[in-house]
Amino acid sequence: SSSGNAISAIEDLDTANSSSIKEQILSQVANASVQNLEGSLPVAASPDVSPDDVTENENKLEQAAKKAKKHAGGMKIFSGNGNMALASDICQHLGVNLGKATVGRFADGEVNVMIHENVRGKDVYIVQPTCPPVNDNLMELLLMVSTLNRASAKKVTVVIPYYGYARQDRKMQARVPISAADVARLLEAMGVDRVVAVDLHCGQIQGFFGPRVPVDNLDGGVVGINYFGDKDLHNTVVVSPDAGGVYRAKKFKEGLAHKFDMNDVGLAMIIKQRARAGTVDRMDLVGEVKDCDCIIVDDMIDTAGTLCKAASVLKEKGARRVFAFASHGLLSGPGNDRIAHSDMEECVILDTIPSSPQRKANDKLTELSVAPLLAQSIFNIHAKKSISRLFK
Repeated sequence: SSSGNAISAIEDLDTANSSSIKEQILSQVANASVQNLEGSLPVAASPDVSPDDVTENENKLEQAAKKAKKHAGGMKIFSGNGNMALASDICQHLGVNLGKATVGRFADGEVNVMIHENVRGKDVYIVQPTCPPVNDNLMELLLMVSTLNRASAKKVTVVIPYYGYARQDRKMQARVPISAADVARLLEAMGVDRVVAVDLHCGQIQGFFGPRVPVDNLDGGVVGINYFGDKDLHNTVVVSPDAGGVYRAKKFKEGLAHKFDMNDVGLAMIIKQRARAGTVDRMDLVGEVKDCDCIIVDDMIDTAGTLCKAASVLKEKGARRVFAFASHGLLSGPGNDRIAHSDMEECVILDTIPSSPQRKANDKLTELSVAPLLAQSIFNIHAKKSISRLFK
């Protein structure tokens, strides 16, 4: 055959002295390659094939590509036991499968982590809030990061919707730890490459990580802005429950004005004096709320004592209706019952922390999904696109 002659001719190429012989050999190789190419053309390129068959082949290729993307793409998402439902929602928005992993306990209570997928050279994302039980979820996160690094993952990004120990961010008295910084050091020691969080209790926590570990502090308020912007509000006033949250309330106010043309939104602040941690002794209002719909904006609700007392103060000052929005609804102890029997019209939280039957039974409590925001952020990070544009 012509291809066989070409191969034998190539073997004699080193002994050929004449340039004319070399030209003949190259010509034979070219002719043989063209003949082989013509014989191996796909069926879809033949003029006898109908356009319907081409479309069917394209559909099969598209399905195969989607399957490959779900199972063997460059991005893998894993989750601990902190908030499996949120991780599944994020994967659904991204169109990928949640990574297969075992995160359980040994007989003596030690955390057992095993990854059941190949992650070598992959960009891996771990979705794990360090919410109650805080220490269990934190240990799961640390061991998952260590496991994935030892499995040769290219990059490990931890998505922490709720950052535990965030309130211990400075020394308020002698002989106490700065736990928020210590947790950051633990994550860095395990080899984290990037951190994504939602509404950190204070922005300086980003500085507890070194410059080699960038931190994206996502603004969960954009989800609340979309929700309250669609409500029929009258003389809206955004209220900060303390002096430290004025900047957060101001951003919420500006978001309503920018996105929904609510340019007459007011701003107020409550000054609270604590008797001890978790209890408030006295509250004073700075601002006017008479005959207004008030939205109390905070980053988290723990026992809801401060929030419910603030709602009562606003009602006493003549507020028409009182709403509340917070990114993290811990609702520890009597928190859920306090909201149910409070003066608030509605309390809106995000699903950064797993829900419970008691929360779902509370008619005053509304839970919004933060999954679309986190999914878009993960996509932008993976595609090397801007994160800040999500909040403009």
